[in-house]
Amino acid sequence: MTEAPIPQAVVAAVAETKNQANIEMLMEVPLKISVELGRTRMSLRQTLDLVQGSVIELDRLAGDPVDVFVNDRLLAKGEVVVVDDKFAVRITELIDPQNKGSKG
Repeated sequence: MTEAPIPQAVVAAVAETKNQANIEMLMEVPLKISVELGRTRMSLRQTLDLVQGSVIELDRLAGDPVDVFVNDRLLAKGEVVVVDDKFAVRITELIDPQNKGSKG
């Protein structure tokens, strides 16, 4: 008695189910999300002179997009918005995953 070959569609469906189960296992993994408004360079003296109310000038203009990092890798650009009296970021552009941008 010879066994009939398993149809390719069945093989693909089983593989897809396994992939979904593997992805489900990762869905609750915590990630570090950070949003960068801008950067600047300061000397140690300038840093020590900071007091409450000091203003630190950044390298971006008001209204420029902010960078959104996931685990220190650039994921997106967005704009700062206010939602229920809290700051939030609206994603305006997803960065190509081939882009090797990283915070640093």
